[in-house]
Amino acid sequence: LGAGGLIAAMKEDVAKVRYPKKVRDLAKLEGQAVELLSYGSHNLHGLLQTEEYARALLSTRRPALSEDELERAVAARVARSSIFARRPAPELSFVQEEVTLRRPVGGREVLRTQLEHLLELARLRHVEIQVMPTSHGDHPGTGGRIQVLKFHDGTAVGRADDEFGSRPVTDPRHLRILELRYGIIRAEALSARESLAFIEQVLGDT
Repeated sequence: LGAGGLIAAMKEDVAKVRYPKKVRDLAKLEGQAVELLSYGSHNLHGLLQTEEYARALLSTRRPALSEDELERAVAARVARSSIFARRPAPELSFVQEEVTLRRPVGGREVLRTQLEHLLELARLRHVEIQVMPTSHGDHPGTGGRIQVLKFHDGTAVGRADDEFGSRPVTDPRHLRILELRYGIIRAEALSARESLAFIEQVLGDT
């Protein structure tokens, strides 16, 4: 399939954490990526979530997860955040819709802690977090989430909610579509500096 070994790599478990099967592949690939591009329209990206926010968000699933399933899912999501401490550091770019900063998942205090965490991450030199204001309605992110992971050997894998059956793709022609779309979204969003001020404002209003 020309995936450069990515599909084979997706079969392996990740380090010390026993990830639920549905996130095992994603965590493995994130652990290998040298660059990540992510647009989120509904919830904050899993890598950006605090433990409390993740627990509250995962608790909304229906059918409801058992306590054991919930705790394993939370542990797996939190463990993925080790990507921020990796050396050499990967380049991480996130564009988040304004609504994902304002939705009070878990209540006011959980949201405040989450916003404070976003500000900490946004100040890391290898992390760029941008906000897409709700008032910016004319951009190609209306179809939902987009994510592209790039690797040191030049290969990449991407996924979008409304393209290619929502399945991961490695074909350069498909990746070009996702990167083109992400590039336009990124250009339409607030700059990293403006976004930092925007998140601070939302925190002050919360």
